[in-house]
Amino acid sequence: MPELPEVETTCRGIAPHIEGQCVKAVIIRQPKLRWPVPDALAQTLTGLRIQSVSRRAKYLLLTTEAGTLLVHLGMSGSLRIMPVGQAAGKHDHIDVIFSDDSVLRFNDPRRFGAVLWTSAPAFEHPLLKDLGPEPLSADFSGELLYALSKNRKVPVKSFIMDSHIVVGVGNIYANEALFMAGILPSRHAGKISLARYEKLADSIRVVLQNAIRQGGTTLRNFVNETGKPGYFKQALQVYGRAGLACAACRQPLKEIRLANRSTVFCVSCQR
Repeated sequence: MPELPEVETTCRGIAPHIEGQCVKAVIIRQPKLRWPVPDALAQTLTGLRIQSVSRRAKYLLLTTEAGTLLVHLGMSGSLRIMPVGQAAGKHDHIDVIFSDDSVLRFNDPRRFGAVLWTSAPAFEHPLLKDLGPEPLSADFSGELLYALSKNRKVPVKSFIMDSHIVVGVGNIYANEALFMAGILPSRHAGKISLARYEKLADSIRVVLQNAIRQGGTTLRNFVNETGKPGYFKQALQVYGRAGLACAACRQPLKEIRLANRSTVFCVSCQR
């Protein structure tokens, strides 16, 4: 599943091509996504100008003067820019065609993504209004995590992956941040000190910023190519490395399942 860094890279990749552009037409080949594509979307969007492209959690927001197009990439979705007339593939479900004859194409093999419309303020949409803070914003801190963790018996890994606590910390980056902070993923959220939560908040920021930074070189993929950055080629410390030596202490990394998600950690370095 595309996580926050992948979605942020998508946002940065498509924004220069479509901001300020007027929508000339919309082609909907497959309306049955995670939620049905609105029946009148093509009529509603045609003629509007894209004022800005932004991200909230894992949602991309294409804002116009009349409302906002909300796009979620689901498990396998992608967006890419291409010239008008390029043949659509089997899983190319939606095209937004602009006045300069460029096309924003939504591809989603598994159809767990979403393309929705709201004429109300975007942050009031039911999918967005109850979300926690952005992990790279000033609203996110160790103090916040500590305050919200009081009396919580849920594993800390599940706690930081809860989008009502903080958005965008998916499985890969939760594993990495907890290793960087030296915190055992299974430890109860309510049993962690303020100082350790401050370190964890810093680790979450560093891990996500590094992933976004390394994703910068994939921006060319959003024009006339596959448009799928995937998971960035980065030096993951624990995720996917069960049984291999810890980079810090050389002890074998251990893997367990937490909330049915692969969880890899070092029994020596994390406590």
